Amino acid sequence: MKNQNLTIYYECFSGISGDMNLAAMIDLGVPEDYLSDELAKLDLGGYELKVSRDSRNGIFGTRVDVILAKQDKHHRHLKDIYHIIDTSGLSSNVKDLSKKIFMKVAEAEAKIHEMSIDKVHFHEVGAIDSIVDIVGAAICHDYLSPKKTMASTIELGKGLIKSSHGIIPVPAPATAEILRNIPTHMGGAVFETTTPTGAAILATIVDEFTDELSLKTKHTGYGIGHKIAERPNILRVHLAETDTSKKSGFKNEKAWIIECNIDDMNPEWYEFIVEKLFQNGAQDVYLSNIIMKKARPGTKLSVLCDNENLEILKELILIETTSIGLRFFPVEKSMLDRKVLNISTIYGKVRIKTSYLNNEIIHQKPEYEDCKKIARKTGRPLKEIIDNISLNLQKNK
Repeated sequence: MKNQNLTIYYECFSGISGDMNLAAMIDLGVPEDYLSDELAKLDLGGYELKVSRDSRNGIFGTRVDVILAKQDKHHRHLKDIYHIIDTSGLSSNVKDLSKKIFMKVAEAEAKIHEMSIDKVHFHEVGAIDSIVDIVGAAICHDYLSPKKTMASTIELGKGLIKSSHGIIPVPAPATAEILRNIPTHMGGAVFETTTPTGAAILATIVDEFTDELSLKTKHTGYGIGHKIAERPNILRVHLAETDTSKKSGFKNEKAWIIECNIDDMNPEWYEFIVEKLFQNGAQDVYLSNIIMKKARPGTKLSVLCDNENLEILKELILIETTSIGLRFFPVEKSMLDRKVLNISTIYGKVRIKTSYLNNEIIHQKPEYEDCKKIARKTGRPLKEIIDNISLNLQKNK
């Protein structure tokens, strides 16, 4: 079932767990028999996938229980789980996605316990029910194959929970680490609403987290959780089209601008700082001449970045420059779709930066570094090379 023109949108007002996700996917349209048959390709056994109808606060949906024949006491390493996945009869897409989700958990556990990934013991997430939840999530996502996957801010809950390490706070340390730089909310419920498994699934498959969007919903699925509380323990998921009435033909993204004003730094340092900012995830860096207090000439350093790299770039600016403070604010970007094409020219292969609007070519220009190499090799003027390649592009457009 391919949905190349549709979006999956997760509403996580009551968080997400592995079983809630499976339940919501079945309610959204993944056949129960298909999921069971695919999971049977894992050499696990010792469990039953029970699918039933249930409700919370008058809202009916699907509930999934992974019932174990006996307690699973295995404390598996990542390599053990990878072996189970790799030796199964699952498709390569499902195997790859399953391993990516498990890697999210492994990286978080390794950081929390200060050990290498290969030494991490999976306790709760290494158990049969969690393996079923994670591989099942990959099976369902591959079955639906949406063009894009989105999610809302994720509710984490509050309180204390019992784990293999004893009593720990909500969110569990692994959950908090997995969802670093992802929008979350705490305290909306008095229980653990988001588990490490649920967090890892979203952190792996979601392309964009936002609470502001316009959808044309085709179908809605409800995954019923196991908790009974004032806030309904439900995961709601939509299969939808983005609102075509607002379609602009641009690619839109949220980003951040970080700025600071500097009037007391050696200008020779800027080259090094700009280079380091790009190396650490800056999308753009630019310098502006400004007049500061007491009519002092200064420089405004501006950095464009995504949410994932915001904190590291803020820290880098404060460490590498003489600034003792900065400001940052969210912005929205509208961009043309872009591709880099390798084409044959009279000078040989040259990379061409190509921009599109609604699948039509808007701009094309040869890669400067390629043209520079050709100029050095041939001894011809750089301008001549760029003009010749650009003229050829116009003729063949």
